[in-house]
Amino acid sequence: MDRRTAIQNLALVIGGAVLLPHCTKSSPTAHFKHFDITFDQQTLITDMAETIIPKTNTPGATDLNLYGFVMKMMDECAKKEDQTAFMKGLGEFDSVTKKMFNKTFADCSKKEREDVLKSFEKTDNGYSKDLQAFYQGVKGLTVFGYTESKYFMTKEIVYELVPGRYNAWYPVKNGKAVAKNG
Repeated sequence: MDRRTAIQNLALVIGGAVLLPHCTKSSPTAHFKHFDITFDQQTLITDMAETIIPKTNTPGATDLNLYGFVMKMMDECAKKEDQTAFMKGLGEFDSVTKKMFNKTFADCSKKEREDVLKSFEKTDNGYSKDLQAFYQGVKGLTVFGYTESKYFMTKEIVYELVPGRYNAWYPVKNGKAVAKNG
């Protein structure tokens, strides 16, 4: 065996030894600039977004990858205090579903998930400020991401540049334009 092959094999073994502990973690983590999210937290946010905008005859939040939009906006556009409140609320969220249904949000049925999210809409719901900030952040960014998505802008709302479409036919009577009714 020549020296070059031995060095390549050694580098491969060392690289594998370094990567192996990261590959065997039970809960993979997504790393953002300002915080890290576990796989369970990713699932929670994805499930919340899908509950807010479910798939019907139109794409839902999962189809449009609104989880990625929520996390990108929270990571890059939110203030540090808002990010901190969001992460604290994310940590507290499953306690709400465990209190209401004795299971995690991921294990809840569609109706139970809707009930959990509706409980945040009630005034005086007793939830902490951080928990409320987390819910409002996910809901607001999910709706914002949906209304700004390519699908929504091209299929639901047909965008026309200002001043809009030119309509050459318009009724005229005695040299004056006549307004159409209806």
